[in-house]
Amino acid sequence: MPQAWFAGLFRRSRFGVLAAGAAVILAAGVVKTVDERTVNFVRPGLKFTVTRAEIATDGTLRVTFKVADPQNVPLDRLGVTSPGVVATSFVAAYIPQNATQYVAYTTRTQTSPINGRAAIQASADTGGTYATIAEGEYTYTFGTKLPAGFDRTATHSILIYGSRNLIEFDFGTSRADTVYTWVPAGGAVTKTRDVIRSATYNKCHTQLAFHGGNRRSMEGCILCHTPQTVDPDTGNTVDMPVMTHKIHMGAELPSVVAGGKYVIIGNAQSVNDYSHVEFPAGPQRCGVCHETNLPAAQRPAQADAHLNKPSRAACGSCHDNVNFATGEHHVNLPQTSDNLCSNCHIPQGELEFDASIIGAHTTATRAASLPGTTFAIVSIDDGVAGRRPRVTFTVKDRTGADIAPADMTSLSLILAGPTSDYSTYISETARGATAVGGGRYAYTFNATIPADAKGSYTIGMEGYRNWALLGGTAREMTVRDAGTNVTRSFAVAGGTVQQRRQSVSLAKCNNCHGFLELHGSNRNTIDQCVICHNPTMTDAARRPATNNPPESIHMATMIHRIHAGRNQGRDYIIYGFGNVPHDYSGVGYPSPLTECNACHINNSQRLPLPDTNLPVNDPRGIITKPGPETAACLGCHATKSAAAHAAANSNAIGESCSTCHGVTGQFSVDRVHAAQ
Repeated sequence: MPQAWFAGLFRRSRFGVLAAGAAVILAAGVVKTVDERTVNFVRPGLKFTVTRAEIATDGTLRVTFKVADPQNVPLDRLGVTSPGVVATSFVAAYIPQNATQYVAYTTRTQTSPINGRAAIQASADTGGTYATIAEGEYTYTFGTKLPAGFDRTATHSILIYGSRNLIEFDFGTSRADTVYTWVPAGGAVTKTRDVIRSATYNKCHTQLAFHGGNRRSMEGCILCHTPQTVDPDTGNTVDMPVMTHKIHMGAELPSVVAGGKYVIIGNAQSVNDYSHVEFPAGPQRCGVCHETNLPAAQRPAQADAHLNKPSRAACGSCHDNVNFATGEHHVNLPQTSDNLCSNCHIPQGELEFDASIIGAHTTATRAASLPGTTFAIVSIDDGVAGRRPRVTFTVKDRTGADIAPADMTSLSLILAGPTSDYSTYISETARGATAVGGGRYAYTFNATIPADAKGSYTIGMEGYRNWALLGGTAREMTVRDAGTNVTRSFAVAGGTVQQRRQSVSLAKCNNCHGFLELHGSNRNTIDQCVICHNPTMTDAARRPATNNPPESIHMATMIHRIHAGRNQGRDYIIYGFGNVPHDYSGVGYPSPLTECNACHINNSQRLPLPDTNLPVNDPRGIITKPGPETAACLGCHATKSAAAHAAANSNAIGESCSTCHGVTGQFSVDRVHAAQ
C-alpha cells in the first residue's frame, strides 16, 4: 500500500504515524473503520537498516541489522511485541577485481522440469540463524560460508529484503529492501556497480516491486541479476543489462520480428513472455534510462558506462540477430572479445547515424543536425464572437533565422473553443500567410468564431518541414523537422482569459515517452492534443463503415483505455490517418493503473470534476453518452457492472459520483486506488 496515501488520509500522531479519529481503510477489497488507537498501534510500514557486516576467518558471514517502521520505531520481527510478522531474506555478493558486475555467494541449483538442464543461480541464503540483540535489532548468520581465500579487498554487498504482514489489521503487506556495501579488509569502497538507479526506473514503474514485491531497488536487483545466472528452461541469461534491454526492446527484437519469442520462465515455473512489449520512448532513446545529464548528486558513478564500455552482451541483447562469432549482421566482421568494441563504437563521432554509440542511436526527428523549427504566436486580433480572428506569428529555426510559411511543408493554425471544455475545432493551413515585417506573418481565418461564443477560445499552431539529413550520402534520409506546438487563448467577449484546465503534465508523459510526438511528430504537447481530442470526437472519419460503431478519441477516455490496455477487459482499436487501425488492446502499463499521479497533476483525478466538463461521445462504449466522470472512470473500469453502477448513479440532472467517490467520500478515488 503506497505510504503517500496515509499522508493524505491521516493527521500526524505522537508516533509520527498518520492517524485519524475514525478512518475508512480499504485493503484487498475490504472496507473497515479503524480508530486512531489502532492506527497508532499498528504503525504500518517497514524499514531495514544494516549497521555492521563481518566475515570470520572460516568464512562465516554475519550481518547486524535493525527492523523499524518508517518513523524508526523498532519492530519485533516475530510479531510478538509489535503487530505483524516480518519475513526477511538475505543475499551476499562481491565484485571481483577483474570484473564490473557482482558475483553472488548465495546460490541455488535450479533444474528445469522441461529439459532437465540444471543451472546454478544467484539466490537468497538458506539455513541461516537469527539472534536478538535488542528490540528491533538482530544479527543474521548466513548458512552460506564464503570460500577459502575469498578476496577481502573486494567490494562486498548484502541485500536484505522482506515484508511485514499486516493483513489481519486490513493494512495489507508492507515491503522493503536495503543494500549494505563494505570492504571486509577495511577502508573506503572504491569499486561500485552504479549504472542506473532505482529513481530512474521508478519514473515509469513508480515503484520497482518484483518477485512478489519484496525486491524494490535496482541496487538490490543487480546482486542476483548477473552473468552467472541463467534460466535453465529457456537458456536465456537474466544478467541485468541483457535482460532489461531485451524486455524493453520486446516486440522490436529482431528475433521476435522474425517470428520468435522472448520468454523467461521464473519462480514456480511462471512463464513471462515479453515479446509484446513496446518501449514507449522507442529503443533508440538510451538516455531515458541511461541518464548522463543528471545533476552530480543524482548521477550514477557509471552513468556513461554504455558509452565508454560497449560489449557484445549488452549490444547483442537488442541487436540479437548479430552473430559475433561469424560476423553476420556485424558488417561481416567477427568479434571474438569485447576488447576492441570501443575502437569502432566510440561514444560520439562526427556525424549522427554513424557507428558511434550516440550516433547509431540518434532519433531522426530529434537529430541535432536538423535546423529546428520554433513557433511563436505574437498576437490575436478580432478574436471576437462572430468575427474572423487574425493571427500574427513567427516561424524560426533554432539559430533564430526566419522561416517563411511558404517554405514549410505543413503549417496549420487551429481555432478551438471554449476552453472550459473544447467542443469544436477548425484547422486551416497558414502557408499562405502574409509578411507584415520584422519576420512576422499574419493569417486571417476563413472561419468565424461562433456568434454565440462565450468565455475563451484557443488558437494552436503546428507544422513541419521535410528535411534531408546526410544529404548527398548513401545514408540520405528525409525527416520531418516539426516545431513544438504553441497555443494561445483569448476571451471572445472581453474580460479575463480562461485557460484550459491542466490535468496532466507533458513532463510526466515524457518520463516514459522520452519526447511525446504523435501524428508524424506534428502533435507534441498536451495543450495541442486536447484541442482535437475533445469530448465530441470519435474515429468515425477514419474508421471503415464495416467496422462501425466508431471509438471515442476523447483525451481522458482514450488515454485511460490505451494505458489500461490488456487489463481493461475489452478491445480498443482506433483508426487513424490512412484508415490504419491501431490496436492498443495488448498494452501493458509499466506502473500500477491505480497510480493516477504518475500522469495527473494537482490531484486532477479527484472528484468532482469541473461543472463545465461535457458529456462524452462514446458510440462503442457500454454507455454511449456518459458524463465526464463516468467516461473517465469507465476508461479503465470497462466492465458492465461498472457501467451499470455509473448509470444507476447518473440521470438527466447530472452525475452523483462525488457523493461516494469525492475527496471526503467513503470510497474516494485516492482511497480506493491506494487499496489496490
